[in-house]
Formats: sequence, C-alpha cells, structure tokens
Amino acid sequence: MGLDIDNLNSNMIDVLKELGNIGSGNAATALAKMINKKVDMSVPQVKILDYKDVSDVLGGPENVIVGIYFHFEGDAAGNILFALSQKSAKNLVNILFNRDNGKQLDEMDISALSEVGNILSASYINSLSTLTGLKLKISVPSISIDMAGAILSVPAIQFGVMGDKVLFIETEFQEGKNQVTGDLFLIPDIDSFNTILNKLGVV
Repeated sequence: MGLDIDNLNSNMIDVLKELGNIGSGNAATALAKMINKKVDMSVPQVKILDYKDVSDVLGGPENVIVGIYFHFEGDAAGNILFALSQKSAKNLVNILFNRDNGKQLDEMDISALSEVGNILSASYINSLSTLTGLKLKISVPSISIDMAGAILSVPAIQFGVMGDKVLFIETEFQEGKNQVTGDLFLIPDIDSFNTILNKLGVV
C-alpha cells in the first residue's frame, strides 16, 4: 500500500512525535552520563518526507554538512542519517570537550561526533523497537563531512533499492549556552516503512 504523506492525520503525527520524544529523552540521559552534565533535549518537529526533499531540509544539495550514517536490520531494514550543520557540529564538540573555541574539526572531534550519533541513533532505534515490538539492530557508524547531495547518495549506492519515504525527527539539545540542532532521518527500505507504521498503529 502506498503512503500519501499529505493524508497523515493528527493522531498519526502524535504517535510519531511520541517516538521522537521517547528517543530524545533516552538520548539526553545517555549523553548527560557521557559528559557528566545536564542536557536538555526537545523534538520541535516530526514529519514524513519524500526522500527527494531531504536535501532541502539540509540547506540544499551543495550545503556542506556533517553526516553520520548507520544501517539497521532485523524485523525491518533501512538506514539512519544523523546530520549536523558545521556550526552545530562545532557547538556539540564544544559541549563534549568543555571548550568555547571554534577551531576546525579534528580527528578526535570527528570520533566524538560519531559516538554521539551512535548514542542518538541507538536511542531512537531502541525506542522504535519498544513501541513496535520489532527486533532491530544498528551497524557501526560511518561519518562524512561533505555536501548534502553527496552524503544523501551514499545509502542508495551502498544498499541499492530503498524506500522513497523518510521519517524526519528534528532534535534540539542544549547544555549551558551551547545549542545544537540535529536532523535525524530514518530511511526504511520499501517493505519496512509500512511494517513500521503498521506496528505503530498509524496505517
């Protein structure tokens, strides 16, 4: 059955928003333990997008971003992209290392960003698994700093046929004066999208 994203009713969005809130709550707790500081996290918006529209959310195909990729498999399969603007990536690194400079990201910074991406993605996948009863596991992360269009071409090249619908969860978190906005995209394969939505009770 095809999914008409224009016909998602408010109840469906509420369920997806709850997924976002549970995932962000778990992620905030894990991140706070990692850095031993209080982290406030919120989910301003949750949407289902066409895959072709994702680059617009990321500022256009030529906008340079930090992208952290995962593959997930089990009772459903697909990909996760956690994307940060360069500014948000630097702010996040400042939070992690308790600094306030704006130097270029180095290898240690990139490793730390990858770990945060791992925490966030695992939190959302675990929340999705809890809400749906689906058994899911994620791969180790791969990270890239490149134009959004190039980063978005990766899952299609690596994993072949995939769905054209994406669950978008905007995530904002703050520690002190440092604010970070990250975009998490859950990109199930064609069969898995309806499986997930059926298990969530929204289709």
